[in-house]
Amino acid sequence: METITWPQKTRELHNHHFDSTVWNDFIFRDDDIVIATYAKSGTTWLQQIASQLIFNGIEDMEVAEMSPWIDLRVPPKEIKLPAVEQQQHRRFLKTHLPVDALVFSPKAKYIYIGRDGRDVVWSMYNHHANANEHWYHALNDTPGRVGPPIEKPPADIVEYYRDWLDKDGHPFWPFWENVRSWWAIKDLPNVHLIHFAKLKEDMPGEIKKVADFLNIEIDPAKWDAILEHCSFDYMKKHSVKSVPLGGAFWDGGSDTFINKGVNGRWKDILTKEDSERYEKMCIENLGEACANWLNTGEL
Repeated sequence: METITWPQKTRELHNHHFDSTVWNDFIFRDDDIVIATYAKSGTTWLQQIASQLIFNGIEDMEVAEMSPWIDLRVPPKEIKLPAVEQQQHRRFLKTHLPVDALVFSPKAKYIYIGRDGRDVVWSMYNHHANANEHWYHALNDTPGRVGPPIEKPPADIVEYYRDWLDKDGHPFWPFWENVRSWWAIKDLPNVHLIHFAKLKEDMPGEIKKVADFLNIEIDPAKWDAILEHCSFDYMKKHSVKSVPLGGAFWDGGSDTFINKGVNGRWKDILTKEDSERYEKMCIENLGEACANWLNTGEL
């Protein structure tokens, strides 16, 4: 029988958002679920799907509170970890870390959701441009920040996009290493890759794949409710339940956080050269197979 080589943590990541040391003190359970993404790739949607599968279609759950972002440095781990330890349900946790900055457990199930980087930036810009002073204060002024503060974005989304591409994820965190690290372990038995575009194309089919991966048997009587509660319209209507602090960090509240849920908004805005440069860099940084999956969802 072939021996599995499990990923090992090799470094810590700190910035205005991250404190990767939280994972060093986290105690895994046998049925933990870790939802891993680069930001604005469908994280909240996947958290909603996990919650619906675990709780069999129950309505109006406090998903944001139930599924914390473990490596977000606020609140500090002294507050966050005891709260997570007290959870009695099957835990479904969120991370935006690359694999080598994470404590990876053979006990847990990991789901990584990918999205075309251009769509990521368009969603991220909405998130960043509508952030209010409470957001900046929490990220920049809370004790423990390592590195420079996060600053307000430019008025021009194309400038924002080019800066993100030129500086690899600026002003958030590196993009290519995040995607590359999860792609590299996609064949491990406790890792499942899913793609935003595929969820848009066939949400029922993709949810069933997630349920199979998590060893959750779907109750046929609850299937319609699960699908309804995972729809964009439902999540938009009930966004206060899904968004951190009910959307208090954004102008427009939770409706701003769950914005449009669509792809391709960049197509009529970026130049042909802009788009081709992204595609070239995608292949250079990820290889052809991973780049094709990231931009199309095709494995």
